[in-house]
Amino acid sequence: MKAIVGLTALALMLMAVPASAEDPPHASCEVPAYLLTTESKLPKVAEAIKTDQKLDILVIGSRSATIGAPDGTGFPGRMEAALREKLPSVTVNVTLQLQVKKTAEDVAKEFDQLLAGKKPTLVIWQTGTVDAMRSVDPDDFRTAVDEGVAALQKTGAEVVLMNLQYSPRMETMITTTPYIDAMRVAAQDREVPLFDRFAIMHLWNETGRFDLFSAARGLEMAKRVHDCLGRSLATFVIDAAHLKPAEPGTQR
Repeated sequence: MKAIVGLTALALMLMAVPASAEDPPHASCEVPAYLLTTESKLPKVAEAIKTDQKLDILVIGSRSATIGAPDGTGFPGRMEAALREKLPSVTVNVTLQLQVKKTAEDVAKEFDQLLAGKKPTLVIWQTGTVDAMRSVDPDDFRTAVDEGVAALQKTGAEVVLMNLQYSPRMETMITTTPYIDAMRVAAQDREVPLFDRFAIMHLWNETGRFDLFSAARGLEMAKRVHDCLGRSLATFVIDAAHLKPAEPGTQR
């Protein structure tokens, strides 16, 4: 139990970032192209942008920072800012539905309620960490993700799956591989893009871009990580939708 509490605290450090008027630096956000491309496409996203010049995204996740602050804290807000920068003629709105301490199965059961009155073009479902912490049977987890994606698709929304965040401390205490593999299989079966957050963060840690083992820099580092994740996710969505981002300096 103490190990789980410690892991939860670490996860919250990386996820819950306080609002600040100063944008975080993003000079260290490089990600190899193979981690930001996908064979699964988002045609409805492309059509919404082409036809309505509008993109509504719903992020369903654990305790990520809210996006209500003017500077857009947390990866959903940073993704929104990056999409607006890359697609200056498009009205981009990102909303966040927190599902705290819930497994994939728990969250999937609430999709009807979560999407009530909403018609997002794209739903980004962040899941896997709680299941791994609770040692949920990987087959049950895969089934929950598969059925959850199917339920979201029935609403007319396109789906992007986002897997677990990487932490070297977490990796020594819980098994993550079965859940990462299960999400990859579910994504392939349902033909939806999978944003491999785990691999991206693992690469950043291994290359020294971010020291995710040390808590010395605390919230400052967490804010930078979220900025980079948000920007990477925006690039991923644009690629999956076959969109052409604006050149730097283009104004709305």
